[in-house]
Amino acid sequence: MDSSTVVWFRRDLRVDDHPALLAAAERARRGLALFVLDPRLLSVAGQPRVRFLFRCLRALDERLGGRLMVVSGDPVDVVPAVAESVGASTVHVSADAGPYGRERDAAVERKVELVRVGSPYAVTPGRVRKSDGSPYRVFTPFSKGWREHGWRGPAGSDESTVDWIEPADSEELPDVEPIDDYAPQWEKFRDERLPDYHRDRDRPDLDRTSRMSAYLRWGVVHPRTLLADLGDDEGSRAYRNELAWRDFYADVLWHQPESARRNLDRRFDAMELDLDRTRFEAWCAGETGYPFVDAGMRQLLAEGWMHNRVRMVVASFLVKDLHLPWWWGARHFMKHLVDGDLASNQHGWQWAAGTGTDASPYFRVFNPVTQGQKFDPDGDYVRRYVPELRGVEGKAVHQPHDPIVDHAHERQVALARYAAIK
Repeated sequence: MDSSTVVWFRRDLRVDDHPALLAAAERARRGLALFVLDPRLLSVAGQPRVRFLFRCLRALDERLGGRLMVVSGDPVDVVPAVAESVGASTVHVSADAGPYGRERDAAVERKVELVRVGSPYAVTPGRVRKSDGSPYRVFTPFSKGWREHGWRGPAGSDESTVDWIEPADSEELPDVEPIDDYAPQWEKFRDERLPDYHRDRDRPDLDRTSRMSAYLRWGVVHPRTLLADLGDDEGSRAYRNELAWRDFYADVLWHQPESARRNLDRRFDAMELDLDRTRFEAWCAGETGYPFVDAGMRQLLAEGWMHNRVRMVVASFLVKDLHLPWWWGARHFMKHLVDGDLASNQHGWQWAAGTGTDASPYFRVFNPVTQGQKFDPDGDYVRRYVPELRGVEGKAVHQPHDPIVDHAHERQVALARYAAIK
C-alpha cells in the first residue's frame, strides 16, 4: 500500500457513489483532494456555468471538511507537482471522455500515473458496440445495446472513504453559496412527477422536469444513482431513455471528436448558409417576433437553463428559419447554459440541423407557432418570459408580432437548400 495518493476531481464533484475514492482508499493510506482551475476551460465557459462550478466546489469542500486543495494553472504542470509535494506516485480520477480531456490526461500521464476508475456516464463511452465491434450511429439500436450492457449499482463511498490530507496551500474560492443538495429535489421529482413524466416532459409551462442536468454535468450526482431509483413504469422508461441519449451523444463524441466543431455528416459542408449577424443577435436576445422562441431565449438569459422542448424549437428556428450556422447557436448555448455539456449540446444542435448521427429528417422544420400552441396551450410559459405579452390571453399569445421572417416562406427556402445537397 502506498503512503499517499491524489484524488483529482473534475466532472465528479461529489463524495457519494464515487468509485475513484474507493480505488484510492485501496491503493494508499491517505489522499489529497485536488481541483485544478484550468484557464483553458474557464476561458471558454460562460459566467453562469463558472458560477455554478464554484458553488459545486464550495459544497464539495464542505463535505471534505475544508480539505479541498484548489490550484490554478495548466493541469499538465500542476497535477504532477502536487503529487510530488505529498509523495504520491499515483493520481486517481474518473475518466474524461471529451476531446480536450483525453489529450490533457495523456499529457499528465507522461509525468505521473493516472488511475482511471469510472466515468461521468452510466456506461463509459466506447463500451457499447455492435456485434462486429463497430460503434452505433443511430440512437435506437444504441439504447437497446446500452440497456443490455447495463451498469453497476451505486458505489458505497462518502467523505470518510479516504483519509484526507490537509492541503499545505489552497486558493480561496469566490464567496458564493454552496449548491443545494440534489437529493430532496430528485426525491420530490421521483415521488410526485416521475409517474407522469412521459406525458408532461414536453410541457414548458409546467414544472415537471427533474432539473438534474446541471448536477449531472458537474458530477454532483452520478446517473447510475438516478437509474437505481427508476422502475419499469412509463415515466421511468421515458426518463431512462433521456439518460441513454446523454450516454449516446458522449459515445458519438468519443468515436468522432471532430464532430464537436464540424458537421458529423460531411455532405452538409456544402449547405448554403446565411451569415446575417443582425438576425442572429435578434435570436440571441429573444426578439424574433415569435413568442415561443423569444420566451425560450429569454429564459436562457435569465436562468442559464431552457426547457428541452423549447431548445429544439429555438434551434430549428435558427438553422431552418434564419438559415444560420448551427455552431453559432451551439456557442451561444454553451456561453449561457449552466448545464452546458459539449457532447449533448453539440450533437443536440446537429440533430436540429439534420447534420448529425440519428439526425432529424431534413424535412422536419418546427413551426414555432403550432409548437407553442401544442406544448404551451394556455400561453403561461410565454407570458412568464415575455412580459410585453402578458395582456394577451390564452393561446392567442403565440401569434407572431412583427416577426423578423415569415416562417412559411423560410420553410420552403430551407427545404430547397436541403434538397440541393440530398
